[in-house]
Amino acid sequence: MADRKVRRALVSVSDKTGVVEFVKGLVALGVEILSTGGTARALREAGVAVKDVSEYTGFPEMMDGRVKTLHPKVHGALLAVRDNPEHQKAMASLGIQPIDMVVVNLYPFERTVARPECTIAEAVENIDIGGPSMLRSAAKNNAYVAVVSNAARYGDVLAELRAKGGALSDETRFALAEEAFEMTARYDAAIAGYLAAERGVEFPDTLTISFAKLAELRYGENPHQRAAGYRDVRGEKVGIPWAVALSGNKDLSYNNILDADAAWRLAREFEAPAAVIIKHTNPCGCGLGETLRDAYVRSYRGDPLSAFGGILAVNRPLDRETAEEVVERKEFLAGYQGEGEPPASFLEVVVAPDYEGGALEVLQGARWGKSVRILKEDHPLEPGQPAFEWEYRRVAGGLLVQSGDNSLWEEDALKVVTKRAPTDEEMEAVRFAWVVAKHAKSNAIVLAASDMVVGVGAGQMSRIDAFAIACRKAEGREKGAVLASDAFFPYQDVVEGAAAAGITAVIQPGGAMRDDLSIEAADAHGIAMVFTGQRHFRH
Repeated sequence: MADRKVRRALVSVSDKTGVVEFVKGLVALGVEILSTGGTARALREAGVAVKDVSEYTGFPEMMDGRVKTLHPKVHGALLAVRDNPEHQKAMASLGIQPIDMVVVNLYPFERTVARPECTIAEAVENIDIGGPSMLRSAAKNNAYVAVVSNAARYGDVLAELRAKGGALSDETRFALAEEAFEMTARYDAAIAGYLAAERGVEFPDTLTISFAKLAELRYGENPHQRAAGYRDVRGEKVGIPWAVALSGNKDLSYNNILDADAAWRLAREFEAPAAVIIKHTNPCGCGLGETLRDAYVRSYRGDPLSAFGGILAVNRPLDRETAEEVVERKEFLAGYQGEGEPPASFLEVVVAPDYEGGALEVLQGARWGKSVRILKEDHPLEPGQPAFEWEYRRVAGGLLVQSGDNSLWEEDALKVVTKRAPTDEEMEAVRFAWVVAKHAKSNAIVLAASDMVVGVGAGQMSRIDAFAIACRKAEGREKGAVLASDAFFPYQDVVEGAAAAGITAVIQPGGAMRDDLSIEAADAHGIAMVFTGQRHFRH
């Protein structure tokens, strides 16, 4: 094997970004250009000498451009093994000239079907046939042919051609072939997914999904694990993988992305200014306020010890006043009543839709400012609007797929089951606590006031243990609070504990065989209880 010189290239692109400059670079190296339709027209208008593919094949483009490059003189030129005498003989007898490079990208199928007004007929017309066929032919024969399917590669390819007298190495052609097959695989997956959706099929017999690599990560959950992050390029460009990094002297880790995603998801559930602090994907603080600063103070007070090294997400542009409280903690320290020195402060990641009034400079000026990763996630979604439709979970030997947990409850199903109904203030508080419980690992118990979490017990094998942890975290603030449980109570024990702790109202899904035991216990202690009719397990 050796470097292969490029003498003839076929260029046919839907996305013409950078193609004129790239082709001019090829021509300067003595490469003959074949092209089709709109690409040939754009190149000629830029002063590039082009031979139409129809002139080369002796066969016109036809059927509104559906048939242009599907011809033996094209695919023979791409697939011929140049060192095979029989292939060479066939090429000579049929007038097939070798094509050494294919520059092709595909009809914008994904962008087309993303438009709400797109019809099936329009989608079908944007299924590229000739493009994938050329990509596959060239990629298969990468020992002799270079296939450039990504405009981001134009500069590197030109640089190597110039450095090697118009030739490309085996390694480069092989890497380009891999990229081409990745493109056609993603393209076919998008088409299959669209057609399945049009047929109303939620779970196709063969699941084909594709994600674009964001970056290789330093490591996975632990240093000995390899990891990479990927973006979902099919839907809305929302979420942490699409966030813009504004600051930080190291890249996001696998765990950072998981925790930032958990914080972002919870913060965007609320319409009021909200601040969320996450540790190990669980909320250790969540607060609402008239201002973002008030929301942050309440969030931080929820569990300042656990907040160290946490992830902060807010649902409003982060202003200077809030940033100063994050860094200096003046209000928190003024009201601190704990034993000994107050806990230290440090954040791994901050996520906000934007940063205003010098807030970014304040965060960067903190003693830990160089290490904190500051992200701008300016998502277009309304509060509570689903961020994704499907969730995927790998298990040994397979994959689990489910729809996203994108609801809280059916309003009509919300039911007061005790003799005493919650007061307006209690109802506001249980609604708030229920949102937070949805985002905590099961088994989960959340204790809260109407605007802040005071204690969370999450990820426990026993709901009793989760309740005990939530009370310990509350440090006396459980008295007068409300309780949310992500799943039903099989017995009355949690309600009895809630009564002893001074909790006044409870929200839970209901649906246990012995719901009557919990209801009777609540009535006996004057606790108001609301059933949602909807569970929120999170494993």
